[in-house]
Amino acid sequence: MFRTIRLAILIGVLVFVAAGAYLSRARSTDWDTPLWIAIHPINADGSDVTTGYINGLSSDTFTAIEEFMAREAEHYELPLSEPARVELYDEIAEAPPLLDRDGSALSRAWWSLKLRYWAWRSGSDGDHPPPDIRMFVLYHDPALTESVPHSLGLQKGLVGVVYAFADRDMTGSNNIVIAHEFLHTVGATDKYDPGDDRPTFPGGYADPDQLPLFPQDRTEVMAGRRMLSEQAWEMPTGLRHVVIGPQTAAEISWVETR
Repeated sequence: MFRTIRLAILIGVLVFVAAGAYLSRARSTDWDTPLWIAIHPINADGSDVTTGYINGLSSDTFTAIEEFMAREAEHYELPLSEPARVELYDEIAEAPPLLDRDGSALSRAWWSLKLRYWAWRSGSDGDHPPPDIRMFVLYHDPALTESVPHSLGLQKGLVGVVYAFADRDMTGSNNIVIAHEFLHTVGATDKYDPGDDRPTFPGGYADPDQLPLFPQDRTEVMAGRRMLSEQAWEMPTGLRHVVIGPQTAAEISWVETR
C-alpha cells in the first residue's frame, strides 16, 4: 500500500514537472529574450585533477558559447542580438540517472522522466535566477578516462547531460559539445551517422555547395565534425569555425521552413 502511494506521489510530481517543462519549452523558441543557460559541473570520477579543474571554472570559461550563438544569430538576421547567456551555477555532487542505451522504448521514456525529476530536484541555486535550460556537465580526468559516453540534450525538460574532460586544452571541444546539446533542447536534431559520427549530407555539412566539396572549411554544430575528404572527418578544437546550418536554423525557429 505504502509503495503504491509513494509511486502515485512520484507520478504526480513528474506530471507537474512535465507540464511546467512544456510551457518553458514553448517559450524557449520564441527568441524574444535571451535564454539563460545554467552550467552545473559534476566531478564524475572524484579525482584531484577533476576537482582542481572544476575549482578553476568560471562563467568566462563558457563565453565562447555566447559568442557563437550571437555570431550565428547575426548571420540569420535574428532580431535578438544575444540569444543565450551562459552562467556557471553550483557544482552538483550527485550524478544524473544513467540511460540504458540498449533498453526498450518504455525504459527510455521512464529514464527521461527520472532525469527531468532529478534535474528539477538537483538544479536549485539560491545565488542565481532560475535558468531556462540546465546543462549538467560531468567532468572526467583524461588520464583516467580515455573516452566518455555520448552526451544528451532533451527538449522535454530543457535539460542536458554533457560528458566532458577536465583538461584546459579541451575547453574548446567541451564547449562545442555543450553548444550541441543546448541546441538539442531547443529542437535541433543530430546531423551525423550514429554508427561512425560521419556528418550526413547535406545537413551535416557547413557548406554543402562548396566547390571543391572537400575539405570543408567549417563544421556544422549538429554534425560536430568537419569533413576533410570523402572518407575522413575530424572534430574541431573550438567554436570559432563552427556554424549553425540552414536546416538547424529552421529547427530552432530562426528561419521559416519552406
